Amino acid sequence: MTIDEIQTVCFVGAGTMGCANSLVAAASGYDVVITDARAEGLDAVAARHAEIGAFLVQVGYCTEGGLADALERVALEPGLVAATADADLVSESVFENIDIKREVFRELDRVAPAHTILTTNTSTLLVSDLEDSVARGDRFAALHSHLGALLFDIVGGPRTSPETIDTLERYVLSVGGVPLVLNKEHPGYVFNALNGALLSMALRLVLDDHATVGEVDRAWMSDRNAPMGPFGMMDLFGLDLVLDTWRRPRDDGDRQALARKVVPFLEARVENGRLGLKSGSGFYDYPEPAFQQPGFCDHVAPSVATDALVVALISSAVSLAAAEVASASDIDMAWRTATGLDVGPLEILSTRGAPTHLEHMDELVSVGLVRADTAREARALLAQVAERQQ
Repeated sequence: MTIDEIQTVCFVGAGTMGCANSLVAAASGYDVVITDARAEGLDAVAARHAEIGAFLVQVGYCTEGGLADALERVALEPGLVAATADADLVSESVFENIDIKREVFRELDRVAPAHTILTTNTSTLLVSDLEDSVARGDRFAALHSHLGALLFDIVGGPRTSPETIDTLERYVLSVGGVPLVLNKEHPGYVFNALNGALLSMALRLVLDDHATVGEVDRAWMSDRNAPMGPFGMMDLFGLDLVLDTWRRPRDDGDRQALARKVVPFLEARVENGRLGLKSGSGFYDYPEPAFQQPGFCDHVAPSVATDALVVALISSAVSLAAAEVASASDIDMAWRTATGLDVGPLEILSTRGAPTHLEHMDELVSVGLVRADTAREARALLAQVAERQQ
């Protein structure tokens, strides 16, 4: 069911995310317009919709008939003025470059109808990086989606009105999604921040010779009853995209030190065409990767790998809770929704207990996988969260 305030949604950027979100909107009854500055981007929409539509039917999101009806509601328009003429909501998914995005929003603010809500689907930038490029700050927010999962992060800027947040929340519900309204902006929102910590530790384990790729994935899959491990996830995301993320500078000195090892490690695969699932090979060979074969998890993985992955995930969740980015229950909900797993990181902490978590962290400090100052900070944050929950 569509909501009254929104009947037409314009998607700016015809890449994978724009095409996925546009098809979800169309399947939910919204009229959709897709625009892209590149003609080849619009030319690729039909093929992308066919692939994404097959997935939506496979997972039961819509029927074959519903998909056909959805495609009838999609229009392609190269001009931004015509594309936004009837738009009640705009979702931007252009290249992750702050200057490009700011220019797009300045133009959208100029040409879109006065009532139109403008949103960004950025994964790496903050609302505050972009919101001053529009005059309509009350109708500007981040509406961030996750490929393959119906979790949507909603983040307002300093001028975003409560009415805009409410409309976006109800829009997400109308497309069958799970809205997560963050209390404040945060790099990586919630799930990406959690998963980023997990993937970073996986890479550190391999690059510091504590475990092999297979052992890391086996450790995670066995402990969490997960269908794939961190390196299988990176293959799914695309190693070229993962590499691009690690090439971007960060203020975090520890991450920058790790990046000096990660970038050449990933470059060696990307330069040889091993991009992951989409190229047929990455850390694994597809369509029958080793981690999907019987017996993959029968071998015992190093306990340090299991402890390190779980500690990294829990520590990231504790940091988010301490900063009050979202509630503990919402942090766990985001993880469960995006991964399909049945237990969130703070629920793992509750089950294992803080003493066990801290004991494992101290062991990781002793082998160099966690810095001593990081462990001290994690202890303080854990105490802060525990005190707040009392």
